[in-house]
Amino acid sequence: MGGAVPEQPGSSGSVPDRSAGTPAGSAGPTEADWAAAVAAVRRLPPDARVLLICHVNPDGDALGSMLGFGLGLRRLGVGRLQATFPGPPEVPEPLRGLPGMELLVPATEAEPEPDLVICFDAASTSRLGDLAGRLTGTGTALVLDHHASNPGFGDVNLVDPGAAATSVVAEELLARLGVPLDAGIAECLYVALSTDTGSFRFDATTASVHEMAARLLATGIRPGEISRRIFDNRPFGAVRLFGEVLGRARLEPAAAGGTGLVWTYATLDDLARYEQRPYVLEALIDPVRCTAEADVSCVVKQTGPAEWAVSLRSKGAVDVSRVAVALGGGGHRLAAGFTARGTVDEVIERIRTELDVPAVREGVDQQG
Repeated sequence: MGGAVPEQPGSSGSVPDRSAGTPAGSAGPTEADWAAAVAAVRRLPPDARVLLICHVNPDGDALGSMLGFGLGLRRLGVGRLQATFPGPPEVPEPLRGLPGMELLVPATEAEPEPDLVICFDAASTSRLGDLAGRLTGTGTALVLDHHASNPGFGDVNLVDPGAAATSVVAEELLARLGVPLDAGIAECLYVALSTDTGSFRFDATTASVHEMAARLLATGIRPGEISRRIFDNRPFGAVRLFGEVLGRARLEPAAAGGTGLVWTYATLDDLARYEQRPYVLEALIDPVRCTAEADVSCVVKQTGPAEWAVSLRSKGAVDVSRVAVALGGGGHRLAAGFTARGTVDEVIERIRTELDVPAVREGVDQQG
């Protein structure tokens, strides 16, 4: 690294224009924030220890943004580099083919005192488990995220609620660092972008999102092959599991001020019966949210004895991030989540109560 991370030769370092993807009034990183983030990377000494972390149970945006940025740091000459996430070191099967997987280490083996820790796609420190302690060590903590509920828990915070995915923030920082895109970086960021926009179906899919996708595709990655691996790759046991869990779905038209709630749940026994891993349940919210009679959809997934992870979605009439924050979680207006203890009925009753608060339906538009 030659004393500090150098400017990449032959790179224009041009910054992508994402202005078309930032809703009016959205607060994003300032030029001072970007400058501080660039400086945090460039001032690294040759033997710097860099740790990349993302939230528990990483999805495509968390893992893709982290690994894509890690590959970019490799291009800058960063040698002592690790990536990790809290909990069991299990990557969802569709994501195991991502470039940069060699950077991953179990959380128990992660560098205890990094010089720079970079956090991806975590709305709060509660999503980082024991790794949250790395943010308060002697090194610099840099946060990249796009959740509006993120309080800014790093020394430097690049939090852009107007960004469709954390990968949008990651791509811009790479550009400001002068890192040119290659196929490996692009594949990671493309997976991140496509998963968080629902294969470019959600309202957050703006003109600038497609422009970013075009930049990534220009490296030669194959979108059809990537999409089949990520979205159309489910074991038959998971298909049968989905059938059972969807069969117990309940519709409550009067909930959420009459906009409707549809919900279902999955237990650890369900997973064991069909020999499936917990990550397969992450896709369960998609068929549930298709229910025409409900604005709000919910999937309650058991993670332990009387412990649940809850996914919430809205079609636009309800701000589910307010519900999630009230119950200890966070997220976006149209997609949020939280963890809870108790029985399924108790968890659903708490959700009903929060959905009846008029504020969750005030000032909500169709932006993601």
